[in-house]
Amino acid sequence: MARGLGAAYAAGAGLLGALAACSAKLALGADYLQAGCIAVIGGEETAAGACAWLPVMLRVGCGGLVLAWNAIMWTFFAKALRYSSSSATATVTSTASNFVSSAVLGKLLFGESHALLWWIGISITLLGLLLLHTAPPTQPGEEKHLKEKKT
Repeated sequence: MARGLGAAYAAGAGLLGALAACSAKLALGADYLQAGCIAVIGGEETAAGACAWLPVMLRVGCGGLVLAWNAIMWTFFAKALRYSSSSATATVTSTASNFVSSAVLGKLLFGESHALLWWIGISITLLGLLLLHTAPPTQPGEEKHLKEKKT
C-alpha cells in the first residue's frame, strides 16, 4: 500500500510541477490577452484603458500560482520520498509524470506539438518506469546474501 502511495505522490508532484511551468508561461506571455480584449470590446481608444490592467493582473495572478504550485509540489515530492522504496523511484516517477503532464498541458493550453523522437524518448522512459515499479523490492540482508551466492 505504501509503495503505491509513494508512486501516486510522485506522479502528483510531476503534475504540479507542470502546472507551475504553465502558470509561468502564462505570466510571461500575457500581452496577447490585451489584443484579444481590445478586439472584444471594440475601438482601440475606448478599449485601451479598460484592457490595460488585464496583463498586469494575469502576471500577478499567475506569479502567485507559480509559487503555490511549487510549494504544493515540494510537499508531494517529500511525501513521495517518504513512501517510496527508494529516492530514485520517486525521482524518476516524478520526472516522467512531469514530462507527460507538460506535453498534455502544452497541447491543451498552447497548441504545442512534439516531434516523433520526443515521443519515442518518453515511451522508453515510461517502459523503464514500469520496470522500476514492477521489480520486487529487495530486503537489506538479501543483497548481501545474493552476493555470497555468486562467489
